[in-house]
Amino acid sequence: MEPAELRRAVAAGRATAAGLGLQVDDAVVIHNSDRLALRLTPCDVLVRVAPLGHLADSEFEVEVARRLADVDAPVAGLDPRVEPRVYACDAFAVSLWTYYAPVGPEITPAAYADVLERHHAALRQVDLNAPHFTGRVAAALREVTDRERSPELSDSDRSFLTDTLGGLGSTISGDKAGDQLLHGEAHPGNLLNTRRGPLLVDLATCCRGPIEWDLAHAPEEVGEHYAGADHDLIRRCRALNWALFSAWRWRQADQMPDRAHWRVEGLQSVRTALDRCEG
Repeated sequence: MEPAELRRAVAAGRATAAGLGLQVDDAVVIHNSDRLALRLTPCDVLVRVAPLGHLADSEFEVEVARRLADVDAPVAGLDPRVEPRVYACDAFAVSLWTYYAPVGPEITPAAYADVLERHHAALRQVDLNAPHFTGRVAAALREVTDRERSPELSDSDRSFLTDTLGGLGSTISGDKAGDQLLHGEAHPGNLLNTRRGPLLVDLATCCRGPIEWDLAHAPEEVGEHYAGADHDLIRRCRALNWALFSAWRWRQADQMPDRAHWRVEGLQSVRTALDRCEG
């Protein structure tokens, strides 16, 4: 968020928590992107603040958290002191979560695989209307095939990304028999090591697809510890994930820091990942 919007978002998070009877003396920004994560003290709550345009995503995330709490999934929970829902304040959607202080040591690949296996098992116990991951592929294709949306993308790279997204998307989604609910973006930034053990966060990315889609977001060693994983499929999913990442960087509206670097790095990572698929 830009500074002016950031100040308003922080104020909305503080006001919402205070209005619910929680004591708020200070606010620390934990993460600032399209959505804001704040730690409020001394009530010690994690507040997620998103523009109202993301209201549906915020409500979906809260619903996922509610369902998964009932099946003891290894995920961050909503704050039990307030009603588990999304609150509107100013022009923002606000949700309140339990704050988990990070602890060491680093999560091992075996522990990472274990938490994903338990999470996938929990997801098989809930019924949610979640999109298929290929919806993201379709969205990325719209960006790279529309010159007005990605005017700085060269013709050769546009063709390369279009072929990669379309080809891998079709190949991976061809057999949906093994699809299930997934975290959606189970990368290391969304896995916290806490006193309760590793917990997954950012549940708004929940979608349907093969478990290998989640494993493709994790460090490569994790797949070696996940029973029954298809390693060829993980490699294809990883290449598709890099193609998605690269497509987003070429959007005219993309605001990722150091975007010029990541445009080059993203395309190279797609090619490297595709080479590994063929190898």
